[in-house]
Amino acid sequence: MLQAHEFWLFFSASFLLWITPGPDTVYILARTLSQGRLAGLLSVFGVSAGILAHTLFAAIGLSALFATSALAFTAVKVIGAGYLIYLGARAFRRQTKLAPSSETATQNRSQLFYQGFFTNLFNPKIAIFFLAFLPQFVAPGASNSSVVFMFLGGVFVLGGALWCLFLVIFAASFSVVARSNSQLAAAIGKVTGLVYIGLGLNLLRAKL
Repeated sequence: MLQAHEFWLFFSASFLLWITPGPDTVYILARTLSQGRLAGLLSVFGVSAGILAHTLFAAIGLSALFATSALAFTAVKVIGAGYLIYLGARAFRRQTKLAPSSETATQNRSQLFYQGFFTNLFNPKIAIFFLAFLPQFVAPGASNSSVVFMFLGGVFVLGGALWCLFLVIFAASFSVVARSNSQLAAAIGKVTGLVYIGLGLNLLRAKL
């Protein structure tokens, strides 16, 4: 059974992680600034679903494979990095003028969601993080450890998603302003592509 003081300790540590800028924050902000609020919201749901998947993998012991097998870790890392670099190249080569909000609203929403989902699903660093972070708040050998693990993971994902939704709302106002300035719009489009590529290259540097 999870004690109240353990939960609040977990929540405090999670809060600090939520507000600390990381790859997910950069990805979501880049999406929002370059493609508008809808793209940002769908990206939040996508990356959150990816983190939730890693929570499930960790709860059933699958994530331990990444911590014990350099081959598995490297294979997933290369796939994830390659996918981010691919997204970056597409964004960099995309027409420099940002799409109007009505056009963004008609884009393939599932594609925007799954792009965010896959960027986290193929990031073994997240699996390693959960293996190191969550067990600190789960009593070893407890009969309900998997349930507690999933509960804490769900709270972590929910809190992180709410924080990122706040960032999307904040960044969306700048995206609207950028659409009225062609030079700024072009610069944001190029920077967005470079951000994705940078995230991919950074993932390639990850080691066990």
